[in-house]
Amino acid sequence: MTARGQLRVYLGAAPGVGKTYRMLEEGHRRRARGTDVVVGFVEGHARPHTEALVEGLEVIPRTTITYRGASFTEMDLEAVLARCPEVALVDELAHTNVPGSHHAKRWQDIQTLLEAGITVVTTINIQHLESLNDVVRQITGVPQRETVPDAVVRQADQIELVDMTPEALRRRMAHGNIYVPEKVDAALGNYFRVGNLTALRELALLWVADKVDEQLDRYRAENRITSTWETRERVVVALTGGAEGETLVRRAARIAGRTKNADLLAVHVARNDGLAGADPAHLARQRTLVEDLGGSYHQVVGADVPAALLDFARGVNATQLVLGASRRGRFAQLFSSGVGVTTTAGSGPIDVHLVTHAQVRRGRRPTAANRGLTTRRRATGFALAAAGLPLLTIALTQAHGTLSLPSDILLYLAAVVAVALVGGLYPALLAAVAAFLLLNWYFTPPVHELTIAERENILALTVFLLAAVAVSAVVDLAARRTREAARARAEAETLSTLAGSVLRGSRPLPALLDQIRETLRLTGVTLLERRDGTPAGPSLNREPAAWRLVAAVGDQPCLTPAQGDADVAADDRMSLVLRGHPLQAADRRLVEAFAVHAAIALRQERLAEQAAAAGPLAEIDKLRTALLSAVSHDLRTPLASASAAVEGLLNPDLPFTDEDRHELLDTVRESLDRLTRLVENLLDMSRLQAGALGMAPEHLSVADSVPRVVDDLAGSARDVRVHIPDDLPEVHADPALLERALANLLANALRYSPPERPPLITASEHGGRVEIRVVDHGPGIPVPEWDRIFLPFQRVGDRDNTTGVGLGLALSRGLIEAMGGTLTPDTTPGGGLTMTISLPAVEPGGAGEDADPAVLDRVDHWQSTP
Repeated sequence: MTARGQLRVYLGAAPGVGKTYRMLEEGHRRRARGTDVVVGFVEGHARPHTEALVEGLEVIPRTTITYRGASFTEMDLEAVLARCPEVALVDELAHTNVPGSHHAKRWQDIQTLLEAGITVVTTINIQHLESLNDVVRQITGVPQRETVPDAVVRQADQIELVDMTPEALRRRMAHGNIYVPEKVDAALGNYFRVGNLTALRELALLWVADKVDEQLDRYRAENRITSTWETRERVVVALTGGAEGETLVRRAARIAGRTKNADLLAVHVARNDGLAGADPAHLARQRTLVEDLGGSYHQVVGADVPAALLDFARGVNATQLVLGASRRGRFAQLFSSGVGVTTTAGSGPIDVHLVTHAQVRRGRRPTAANRGLTTRRRATGFALAAAGLPLLTIALTQAHGTLSLPSDILLYLAAVVAVALVGGLYPALLAAVAAFLLLNWYFTPPVHELTIAERENILALTVFLLAAVAVSAVVDLAARRTREAARARAEAETLSTLAGSVLRGSRPLPALLDQIRETLRLTGVTLLERRDGTPAGPSLNREPAAWRLVAAVGDQPCLTPAQGDADVAADDRMSLVLRGHPLQAADRRLVEAFAVHAAIALRQERLAEQAAAAGPLAEIDKLRTALLSAVSHDLRTPLASASAAVEGLLNPDLPFTDEDRHELLDTVRESLDRLTRLVENLLDMSRLQAGALGMAPEHLSVADSVPRVVDDLAGSARDVRVHIPDDLPEVHADPALLERALANLLANALRYSPPERPPLITASEHGGRVEIRVVDHGPGIPVPEWDRIFLPFQRVGDRDNTTGVGLGLALSRGLIEAMGGTLTPDTTPGGGLTMTISLPAVEPGGAGEDADPAVLDRVDHWQSTP
């Protein structure tokens, strides 16, 4: 299979920046390195410097096309394909071909060259990109009728920007290096104004920057690079759902606005219990504000807010992170450094901005704690502490005097450990403090007072309290680590299964999406693909017209990324949209792996569809090739025989006797009959394959059909033996088609039967069906080859074309099956092949009553032949 050629595009902001010149220079460089380079098409526009560069390069002559009485020249696609160079230089990618060309657009011609393995170097201006067509019209006031889908250019292996300042371009224009002198003034005053050229230049620079950004993201993903590369400013603002969010968003937008083309992203980290601590109304307003400012809104779920923020920031290759100053008071900050300080400490190369606001130190609504155990277990722990400690106190009070204080302390410690094992940290802390107070009140002298007389008891109770707190913390940490380990193991198993399915290519797209839904407990998963010619950008996340639904599982599919709770890019064109709950930051890597595999699965399905569509075409092409190869001899031989006989008869210098002339005429007749049978077989086979075979079935006698078949084969069938019972029932079939099938079978039997053992035709009735057998004693056909002999243009044993086109058996089976019968092969006892035709019988005993007497006489004669 020929490898696809590479595409290199020289992109310019306006005509005259030097795209064609650079393309020709590249052609000369490659030619100097020994590369086979040709000029497929170059439009010099009468520019002397450009035309001078064409010299020294091989130029494929253009083809002339006449349209509406005028002649036009276009690239000769067939000539370039026939020349098959390594590199073809083809100017003006967006050019529209003259009607009558192979394709409507030149970029389609270039696609054909690429598919043929030819590398193409081409040129295009930014105004010809489909996605920028309306923008260019607003800037210049000139509509562009020749456009190219963005996907065609984005798929290029190399895109090089040919840049020139507006002033330099206008100087080139004034010097006559772009247009002829009479057009210069009009061009400088209209399209080539400084403002127009500056805007077009910016469009070209930004478009190429987006392309480079896509390549960088792809490279980082392929090489698993997670560190931040400050190639482009990306400002991430963290939202808590508080009233200060709008201040943070505006501040982040101003930071992003200081750098041209910087990205603004807002992220809200929800804890494990969803939006606890966040005001949904505030978040909705802040999301709208972010999108109005040209940014994008994201929401992730994370148990550790600083870690989730940094995971997200590194995942999007952020360069700056905007956080609000802490709303907690000074007392709370003594026990925890806070999100801002923790995030700053772990940010690495990401710049962190702590922005003050009106809510600083006003406190915040308490949120659910970061828990490693379930709510049910914690509730059970509190219940155990509330019930167990009083019961233990009553029991120890009853046993007062039999146990010492150290024994009481150990029993209370055991109770606290039990509460910690069941409920975790907070129930155990409550139990430890309660046990400390109970020990002090009931068992530490002086009893029934919250005082301690002996220093040793103070030390014992203090150690008890510290041990209880330490055990509670360890138990809670162990529970949290156990849950994290289970999560990591499940993620590893999922990624392992996913990697295996990638290698095997065995998981279809719907099953893959369903696995995502089940793994993350989602209500719906949708794979969307951006339509051709639609540029990427946050503004399109709410436009249904910009997206195409590829596949979906679960509830109602999302038609845009904004309709889901989270979306992850599968590649530069596809997005995986999740619905059901916000995406946890720790799950983002897993979902990205699923998204990439979903894109691979989609490509596999499309390749399979293309292969399935190409299969029948390949079979047709193979059939056509076999037909041309096989029919060549069968047409040539009888034509040559008939032509030679006719030429001999017409030559007055050759003295032929009457017997010679009769023999030559017989040769002509046999040759023409052979040609007629061949053409009829081919026509009937084509009608069978097209489902257009006409039939006129009727009640007929096998005793009538067989003699006519034998007579049609003339002298070659004189030794055929025929055994047909007189009481054989009639069959319901088309007489002409039945005779055609019998003729093909009998001709095949005669070809391979030895002279001393001629073929035999027999018929019998069995189970309401009439079976006609054509028996030969030739070499036979192995059983494994029985199915293959009924394929068109097949000859068992790789015989050459002298044995015929290999169409007879295929046509015979098709004709018989079209009449509701069957044709099956079998082995002849003693060696050979028996072909059995089975047709439905009409009524027993009526086969020969209305038969032609002359035909019956011939049947009787053949039946008496030894």
